[in-house]
Amino acid sequence: MKSLLLIIVPLAAAALALLWPQNRTRPVILPVAATLHALLSWWLLLDPPTVAAGAWLGFDPLARAVLPVVSVLFLVCAWYGVTYLKLRGERPNRVFVAALLAVLGLLSAGHQARHLGLLWIFTEAVTLAAVPLLHFNGTPRAFEATWKYLLVGGTGIALSLIGSLCLGYASLYGGGGGDLTFVALISQGAGLSRPWVLIAWVLLLVGYGTKMGLAPMHTWKPEAYGEAPGIVGAILAGGVTSVAFTAILRVRAVVGAAGEGPVADHTLLAIGLFSMLVAALFLLGTRDFKRMLAYSSVEHMGILSIGAALGGAGVAAALFHVWSNGLTKGALFLSAGNIRRAAGSASMDEVRGMSALTPRSAAIFVTGMFAVTACPPFGPFFSELKVVRAALEGGHGVATAMFLGCLLLAFFGLTRVVFAIVDGRPRSATKQGGKRFVETAGVILPPLVLLGMSLWLGLFTPRVLQEVWSAAVAQLYPKP
Repeated sequence: MKSLLLIIVPLAAAALALLWPQNRTRPVILPVAATLHALLSWWLLLDPPTVAAGAWLGFDPLARAVLPVVSVLFLVCAWYGVTYLKLRGERPNRVFVAALLAVLGLLSAGHQARHLGLLWIFTEAVTLAAVPLLHFNGTPRAFEATWKYLLVGGTGIALSLIGSLCLGYASLYGGGGGDLTFVALISQGAGLSRPWVLIAWVLLLVGYGTKMGLAPMHTWKPEAYGEAPGIVGAILAGGVTSVAFTAILRVRAVVGAAGEGPVADHTLLAIGLFSMLVAALFLLGTRDFKRMLAYSSVEHMGILSIGAALGGAGVAAALFHVWSNGLTKGALFLSAGNIRRAAGSASMDEVRGMSALTPRSAAIFVTGMFAVTACPPFGPFFSELKVVRAALEGGHGVATAMFLGCLLLAFFGLTRVVFAIVDGRPRSATKQGGKRFVETAGVILPPLVLLGMSLWLGLFTPRVLQEVWSAAVAQLYPKP
């Protein structure tokens, strides 16, 4: 029952937000609901419930390994959201607040979905719930980004539906009883029809890979992240993409049980390296610092895909990276939102000298840039180091060299943009815009907290988290 509260609490809060009459006080619902959700998720992390083998929903080891960090990220963003929506008092926030809370509830359901059909339903629902968040600014470019998100994301979700049907047919063709829980599919194992399993894997990888933003299905990300508010970008990059990644991990376990694990791993490795390469090349050319974060997200989704291809050690490293990247990327998006609001633009051609106009946000942004590019002692350094170690132990020397080369190119691309906007003399238009923005505690403390948590995760990775990630690996790679 406690695990169901992770779904019920935010959805009930979303309904309350829709009914709440006052625009000024409605945002307070965000941190209240988010605090309850975070307390519940960490309670369940420390004291996990017993999940029945045939349960369609449950706080199983994989949900336990990912959902708590999504909850923490949302909690910090919720506190940021109170101040942000106060600054955006000219915009009605009823739908925005309700949609944010609905996304949290549906993410909680998606992570706990242990049934192939339920997983698809909740992933599709998250896609739809995020739509009002993307066009909150109400600009023509925001509407364009929203339509692209719907078009590309809808195509991916449609492919994942077809893939789900194919995987179900693989079970029926192999003599199964039509049980689409992942436990039943894995137990059927070699009895699954291999041709249908492979067809399903390709469709599901493309479908959920689109949701993650893996290249070449990433085209919605630069538009969506570039036009959405910073708080939305943080939740999309650190939260929404995680449910698609865990979906891929669950399906990969079924494919492995059917005897096609090597094929799945090769495709994950190839698409992960391709995503990193594409992201690195775009980072070397982009001039928009919010789109820069979108391409950085594509890069890190590639890292997750590579980790998932490297067996148990790689999956554990990938789960570590879900935490480290989510926290760090959250700090970057929130501080980038501050800079964008102060400067009035996101282009390095129009923004200069933000270290003078928004010194605290600029400092967090620069530090976050070093953190997300795997500079020690922040979390991404250690999680990516574990991915490299797993690759070398698996004999993937060439892939490791490509991995490190893409990281270097991405570092050059990120530093090129970041230092261009924080250094130099402020332009006159930027300076005028900066006078209207005050770096209050409400917009500075949340990204600072996320950055501090990334540092803490790197220096003092709790043993309980390491055990949680190991338990998730044991679930995905059960011993015969």
